[in-house]
Amino acid sequence: MSVSASLDESSVVVEPGGEAELPVQVLNSGTTVEECRFEVVGPCADWTTVEPETLSLYPGATGAATVKLRPPRSPRMAPGEIPLGLRVVPTSEHSETTVLERGVTVRPFTEVTSELVPRGSNSAWRGRHKVAVDNRGNTPLPVALSARGATERAKMAFEPAELTVPPGEAKFATLRVRPTQRLWRGTPITHPFQAVVTPRTGEGQDPYEPVVLDGTYEQQAILPRWLPRALAAAVLVAALLVGLWYALLRPTVRSAAREAITPQAVESAVKQGDKESGGAQDGQQGGRQGASGGGGQDGGQDGGSTGPGGGKSRAPSDGSNAEPGEPGGPAAPTSARVQVRDAVGGGAAERTAYTVPDGKSFELTDIVVQNPQGDAGTLMISSDDGQLLNLALENFRDSDYHFVTPIQVAAKGKVTISVSCREVGRPVKAPAPSQCSESLFLGGKISATKTNG
Repeated sequence: MSVSASLDESSVVVEPGGEAELPVQVLNSGTTVEECRFEVVGPCADWTTVEPETLSLYPGATGAATVKLRPPRSPRMAPGEIPLGLRVVPTSEHSETTVLERGVTVRPFTEVTSELVPRGSNSAWRGRHKVAVDNRGNTPLPVALSARGATERAKMAFEPAELTVPPGEAKFATLRVRPTQRLWRGTPITHPFQAVVTPRTGEGQDPYEPVVLDGTYEQQAILPRWLPRALAAAVLVAALLVGLWYALLRPTVRSAAREAITPQAVESAVKQGDKESGGAQDGQQGGRQGASGGGGQDGGQDGGSTGPGGGKSRAPSDGSNAEPGEPGGPAAPTSARVQVRDAVGGGAAERTAYTVPDGKSFELTDIVVQNPQGDAGTLMISSDDGQLLNLALENFRDSDYHFVTPIQVAAKGKVTISVSCREVGRPVKAPAPSQCSESLFLGGKISATKTNG
């Protein structure tokens, strides 16, 4: 063999992403000029080169080349000893190829990247974040996860608190941020915090600086901001509805109810009550007459009238069967309504509202006075016994009075209304009237006056 080669025997240690050199010596022991070509074989072939790629040697001459090792900084570059093969091929005699072998040690390295997703969260109860840990080194990497806040108003916890990430992979952990106190209403509170990812390197490896991630959690109020405005609006609407009722609907309902109480309606009700009470009295009287007729001679001794059974019926002495309005009978309801008009400065206009019939008495229990135009002046209600009410028209539109103890008006007595107009009012959205106009409604019961004998 005319060509011989040898590699440097010193150990070769290279870190991924770095570079190492290995010298090669070649000797031409032949008698002719020889050219040699270098070829790298084995796992290191992809990232190993030889400079120069060829050598031309005279007989007895020695030449040198350099093997350059450049392993990539990649998770796929496994640490440890990797075999290196170098073939020295003479161009004239391919059969005399020389193969050199040795081992190259690749060092482990650590590279970590991390990300907080999302960087900011907002909620009324708690914040939720994800921390992604990406191992870009070439060895499995255990990491410890911790968090620290700028204040003590929030508590933070990782789940899980430790991860072991294989080379070239990423793993996730959940970070929960919980406020120490609830915020029911008001301006949101911002809680800044930091998530710390600390790699734990093995023996022989340089310590790796922790990765610090900044984040924020915005604590929002439990009660939304629009709730007070909505409640205020609801209260305002309710108040408007109540005011509408008292201003428009309630007077209309009361006025309709008063207008429905007419003398004709009262008279019809009295007649209907008379019929019902009369039927009940007829049934009771027939029952008593039957019982009296069955009594025979005892009934005759009482001096009563003869009944259908041959006996005599006794007329009740307590007046329970008397007609309404008759002496000893129940009082019959009655009512009266009168309207009085008066011009300004024309003196007092007086009108009789009700005159009690002869032989009757009137129990006045209700007085309703209406001033629909809003006139100004004086209104006086009187009976034969004197003044009952003296009212200023400008103080009311509708006014009603109810008496627990009725006002007694004797037979042929009168209830009068007197109006003295000072200023004519003007109804809303109506032509201006020329006179004051007031109305009086009376309600009560009328009964016959008891006479001796």
